[in-house]
Amino acid sequence: MFQFANPNILYLLLAIPIMVAVVVVLSHIRRRNLSKFGNPALLQALMPDVSLWRTRAKLTLFFTAVTAVIFAAARPQFGAKLREHKSQGVEMMLAVDVSNSMLAEDFAPNRLDRTRYAIDKLFASMNQDRVGMVVFAGEAKVQLPITSDYRMARSFAKRLSPELVQVQGTEIGQAITLATLSFSSNRDAGRVIILITDGETHDSTALEAAKRAAEQGIRIYAVGIGTPDGAPVKVAGEWLKDENDEMVVSRLNEELLQQITAATGGGYIRATNSAFGLDEIVSEINKLDKGELTTLSFEEYNEQFQWILAIAAVLLVLESLLLNRRNPRLKRFNIFRE
Repeated sequence: MFQFANPNILYLLLAIPIMVAVVVVLSHIRRRNLSKFGNPALLQALMPDVSLWRTRAKLTLFFTAVTAVIFAAARPQFGAKLREHKSQGVEMMLAVDVSNSMLAEDFAPNRLDRTRYAIDKLFASMNQDRVGMVVFAGEAKVQLPITSDYRMARSFAKRLSPELVQVQGTEIGQAITLATLSFSSNRDAGRVIILITDGETHDSTALEAAKRAAEQGIRIYAVGIGTPDGAPVKVAGEWLKDENDEMVVSRLNEELLQQITAATGGGYIRATNSAFGLDEIVSEINKLDKGELTTLSFEEYNEQFQWILAIAAVLLVLESLLLNRRNPRLKRFNIFRE
């Protein structure tokens, strides 16, 4: 793995063409001023020790050395090895409902937008636990594999949308099963599933899936988002209607969510516009026994700037030793023949 520790310094390379242009302009002005004193060919004959090639070679050495110094200051690095980090925490899979019913507006601006905000806030506050995310509607998909990269997790949370799942519906049982399979093989770590849904489903497998998760030591906590009275659902600016052309009203099904969480020793909380409930659930999770989590990352790098600085130093030494004029004592060793 290659990187620059200070990549912003590379912007200084933009100054090199400017410096070259200044030197060219000054050289042109110098030749123009000399031409005022006589014929350039005659002046050249009067200054036999002046070497144009020496001047150009010195400038080339100088600008190459400056370029090398800039690259060295940016600190090029090569990854040396993977470093293993150990911490105490739990593995947490979020199973998030992204069905059309989550677009109901009994939460401002709607249930799904409120969920996105709450999950982003949750990920921003975490520092040791590992997280993953499953999205579901009529089918379930892994949106984010288990990870400790919270920046990536927040990025995925902001993309939550009904468009992530092709089949509409609310298959909570399928979501729980997939979340159960998505944990790492580390059985020492505490494992929990946070289910965020309105619970509006006719899925008969949800409770069985919860019991299978409990057999593996997984606890399920649920956030019920919505209201028992419900709210109509607007999709693409149109109110959703059923086959009888009546407006669809999505209602919170708390009974099923309470049964699911009770089967695993977890807990249920109803979200409100003022408090979503994730903070309370995480507080309960923090009381659980922590397991040892292992994370691998590139953190040790071999610095390469020393070699570039050495090259720059050699070039500057050569530039200082190379004179603009020919050395009369070395005329017989005329390297820059003209």
